[in-house]
Amino acid sequence: MIRRAGERSRLCNQGVTLMKPAVQQMLNRRRFFQSVGTVAAGATAAAFVETAESRAEAASALVQSNVKRSSEPSALKITDLRYAVVVNAPMTCPIIRIDTNQGVSGYGEVRDGSSETYALFLKSRILGENPCNVDRIFRKIKQFGAPARQAGGVCGIEMACMDLAGKAWGVPCWQMLGGKFRDRVRLYADTTHGDDPKQQGERLKERMNRGITYLKQDFGIELLEGKPGTISGPAGSPEPWGGSRVAHPFTGVEITDKGVAYLSDWVGQVREVIGMEIPLSSDHYGHFGVNSGIKLARAMEKWNLAWMEDILPWQYGHLLKQIRDSTTVPVLTGEDIFLKEDFIKLIDMGAVDMIHPDLASSGGLIETKKIGDYAMEHGVPMAMHFAGSPVSFMANVHCAAATENFIALEHHSLDVPWWESLVKTTGGNALVEKGFAIVPDSPGLGVEPNEEMIKAHLRPESGYFEPTPQWDKERSNDRLWS
Repeated sequence: MIRRAGERSRLCNQGVTLMKPAVQQMLNRRRFFQSVGTVAAGATAAAFVETAESRAEAASALVQSNVKRSSEPSALKITDLRYAVVVNAPMTCPIIRIDTNQGVSGYGEVRDGSSETYALFLKSRILGENPCNVDRIFRKIKQFGAPARQAGGVCGIEMACMDLAGKAWGVPCWQMLGGKFRDRVRLYADTTHGDDPKQQGERLKERMNRGITYLKQDFGIELLEGKPGTISGPAGSPEPWGGSRVAHPFTGVEITDKGVAYLSDWVGQVREVIGMEIPLSSDHYGHFGVNSGIKLARAMEKWNLAWMEDILPWQYGHLLKQIRDSTTVPVLTGEDIFLKEDFIKLIDMGAVDMIHPDLASSGGLIETKKIGDYAMEHGVPMAMHFAGSPVSFMANVHCAAATENFIALEHHSLDVPWWESLVKTTGGNALVEKGFAIVPDSPGLGVEPNEEMIKAHLRPESGYFEPTPQWDKERSNDRLWS
């Protein structure tokens, strides 16, 4: 055997092509028939050999087609970061694209309503990096993230690197998170409201008719505007109806018993339309103090709300705990929290019944998976906040599929008819089907931009993934110690 291997090596070094016995036999037959003087026999033999060789070449081509020559993961390098900003989706959605030296690109998204600048100023810090080293890059840039939309650049880059790594290795993102717990991801639909609770109930009923099995609506103290005796607050103070940038504990606004009764009756009329069986969660109550939060939550107990979201800012965990300890309605927060540490604090202090990370703020796919796992270990379920384009949506879908304690993923764009058309699924699967997102098996996030549709909905001053050389050399000494 050693002698045979040596002979093969000698022949290769001399430029002799080694062939499988079957192929050699075919060629020998061809030479044999060509030596025969009969024209008919020669023609028949040539046809036979050509057919056999064609089959061999076709088989070889099939094998070669599965070799990812355009993506050698160990040699992959980031060469560019570009963006395209979609508007009216219904949010403003900055989509980013990370390009590489091998022609493979990955897509991510800066959180809804934010600025692409949060990603662009990180470009010089990731150029030359191998995007498959997702955690290494994340640890390098996470110092530049902060709560809410300020985390958007860090998270968008993490999404794009996960997309690239999946494409390079030929696996879906959920596989890189450890595998999946589900093939379909339940969606919950946020539903804007008007003043009429019956009409609001009909809007929610329409969601149910479209296959949505988990609902959310807003109801807040703006419904009390112009109704005497329902709310109290300092004269001349900023508008208390939800637009104030003064944090809740400092507005001096409180809801009266009459106001609480009105809001309770309003939700009750919605329940009359949709029934008590389907989960109904809620959000956006206005900026008022902790005691009003307790009164309002207690009044909602009889309507069996699935959760009350962000009754107070997440930073005041001790106040959220006061509310949670005073009611049976589940208390939920988390869409503006960056990284796992603050989620851990809230869970450990018993301030929440459920967590609600937004993957585009919480740290991307890997960090959000860690957050979900910690919550799982402490008996806390995880819903997911989302309001963006299908790019970020699919990042959420992969993470939700891989996280055991997942409940439901928000969908903010059911009323945008062209939303799903912003991307094409690479596996040919539907994006959404009867109230559930389909978990794809195709590599990376499983979607690619639909150039025509994105260009049709670009922000006026935004181009379509144009070069950004002005951000190539933005640098500073980023070390956090001396």
